[in-house]
Amino acid sequence: MSKVRVGIIGIGNMGSKHAITIDNGAINEAELSAVCDVNEAALDWATKHLNENINLYHDADSFLHSKNIDAVIIATPHYDHPGLAIKSFARGYHVLVEKPAGVYTEQVEKMNEAAKSSGKVFGIMYNQRTNPVYRKIKELVEEGELGEIKRINWIVTDWYRPQCYYDSGDWRATWSGEGGGVLINQCPHQLDLLQWICGMPKRVRAFMSFGKYHNIEVEDDVTAYMEYENGATGVFITSTAEAPGTNRLEITGDKGKIVLEDNKLAFYRLRMPERIFNQESKTGFGSPECWKCEVPVKGEITSHKGIIQDWINGISTGKKLLAPSEEGIKGLTISNAMHLSAWTDKFVEIPLSSDLYYKELMSKIQNSKKRIPLKVIDMMKSY
Repeated sequence: MSKVRVGIIGIGNMGSKHAITIDNGAINEAELSAVCDVNEAALDWATKHLNENINLYHDADSFLHSKNIDAVIIATPHYDHPGLAIKSFARGYHVLVEKPAGVYTEQVEKMNEAAKSSGKVFGIMYNQRTNPVYRKIKELVEEGELGEIKRINWIVTDWYRPQCYYDSGDWRATWSGEGGGVLINQCPHQLDLLQWICGMPKRVRAFMSFGKYHNIEVEDDVTAYMEYENGATGVFITSTAEAPGTNRLEITGDKGKIVLEDNKLAFYRLRMPERIFNQESKTGFGSPECWKCEVPVKGEITSHKGIIQDWINGISTGKKLLAPSEEGIKGLTISNAMHLSAWTDKFVEIPLSSDLYYKELMSKIQNSKKRIPLKVIDMMKSY
């Protein structure tokens, strides 16, 4: 089979990295054949740093109507992901989207429907799924080593960003430009891993501050409480304003506890499940015997390169993807539920009301410092 010809829409921060990765031959059975960006400076960069035979396009329609590509990587601002993916499927292309899948679930549902109808290979850049430590945690949970999950605590505050980061683009940290702050920009990976490992919560109650530590209009500090169908609870804490930050995940079950911090995984294993000990113990202050086990984790974090290669393998061989984009709606649903809870000051049930979320988001957009014309807002709904 000839190499898969890959085109990239959006060659900014992430798109340019993907372009170099493919153009340098780091992805087997793939070649970079075209790039597209509305920014002339981005195309100038492509001319200087990429192979001279690569086709350059100023607009997405010309790019998608060309016959130079077999598959598309979408690395544009968040709102554009679903619309461009739908257009790409309509032209018969395989698609890989950068995270997040979109900004609100309604547009992502339409994208997923288009993907299913097309029969094309559809991936999402959830590169943390390539991390062996998270794959090991998923394995331990799925194989019942923890027993039934009781509690999940994830403190992920090592996303520190200074004000100059937000000032680097007028679209950054605005409702109209990004559709959210730390939840939609930095934390899609953790929210995806949360549901990938532990499943979806049934309802969420979130508290967040908007521009608490930065001159921005979106959230930079979040504390969210989650409830699960089996009675388990969880807390998710994140911020872009803590230094030094923390990244600590604890999952407690009937048979013990997993703790991940500093990329080291420990399993506090109970010799007797807590529920059995609770029923059989004859002493009022005892607890089950516990062994601290250092869990060996083998493998390489292949990150973005690994996801691109996995996607190309899916196109070439039909192999099931590690990060199928249809699952992108799950982490986004949690994010949307957290936002809606904070906006309405109420618990939000999952699945949430996509119409209510859209209404609240549009209200934020219309009052955003980076205003989108109303006709463009209407187009979002039509994707």
